[in-house]
Amino acid sequence: MNLPPQFPSPTDVPAHDAGLHQEFTALRDALSSEIVGQSLLVERLLIALLADGHLLVEGAPGLAKTTAIRALASRVDASFARIQFTPDLLPADLTGTDIWRAQEGRFEFQAGPIFHPILLADEINRAPAKVQSALLEAMGERQVTVGRSTYPLPEVFLVMATQNPIEQEGTFPLPEAQLDRFLMHVRIGYPDANAETEILRLARERALQAMQHKPATLQKLSLEKIGQARRAVLELHMAPQLERYLVALVLASRDASGYDASLAKRIAWGASPRGSIALERCARARAWLAGRDFVTPDDIRAVAPDVLRHRVLPSYEAAAEGWDGERLVAALLDRVPLP
Repeated sequence: MNLPPQFPSPTDVPAHDAGLHQEFTALRDALSSEIVGQSLLVERLLIALLADGHLLVEGAPGLAKTTAIRALASRVDASFARIQFTPDLLPADLTGTDIWRAQEGRFEFQAGPIFHPILLADEINRAPAKVQSALLEAMGERQVTVGRSTYPLPEVFLVMATQNPIEQEGTFPLPEAQLDRFLMHVRIGYPDANAETEILRLARERALQAMQHKPATLQKLSLEKIGQARRAVLELHMAPQLERYLVALVLASRDASGYDASLAKRIAWGASPRGSIALERCARARAWLAGRDFVTPDDIRAVAPDVLRHRVLPSYEAAAEGWDGERLVAALLDRVPLP
């Protein structure tokens, strides 16, 4: 990689982080071998884990979305829960509820599945607004309120929500306030022919393994190691000119008139400061996963579409012309100059 002179040359991860980085590299390789053809999803899952955020994954059925989060949970020393969101789901089905203990004459809180450190919210847009708002508090505030009591969530808390882009009948579109709580909105597609062939082979091997009742022994990543990795990510160097570039991208999403007057008219709403924070955290996490102790412009540009596509909204006229958040972010990346 040819970097401008103001950026340092690539270096390895510092020695005190080398062992920790190797564990995450091994985790990424293990997930990639199991989730064939979805390398982007694997990387984004690890970035979300390192950046302490949540993922919204959009893709057709059968693209290993559920398999991916299950595979991650099986390799992390933390419990996992899957919730199938349906129109008849109640907030208590997610958060838990107070149960009356008649023998003891008191209420006892029965925790719901949201208290697991790793949570899959399958087809999140099929749940009504009350359930979505319960998840919103948990994602944004890291706590759950039931009645008059508030309960903290685990320190490591990762929500991966999925959406099916094919069927929209009977769904409840996520409001912008909840979309903004997601660190990234990832869109995945179908694997190529080689990956599809490898998927067939893996499916046969798993079926045979299940028939022989030979569960695999997996090495698990401790929550302590995840905390150490998160601190290492925050300590990565980001040059001041890169910070200015990152902020310029976000500011341009709110007012792009300084770069392109026609583009400015196509944007109704831009990213909030939460978008700036998410973009910085994700760029840092990507750089750390790549084995560097500093952030490059490529790190910012690589994660910007997933970080900003759900935070930049087109105007009514632009939407009628076929513009969406992804296209607007691509235009911003083309127009905001690199440092």
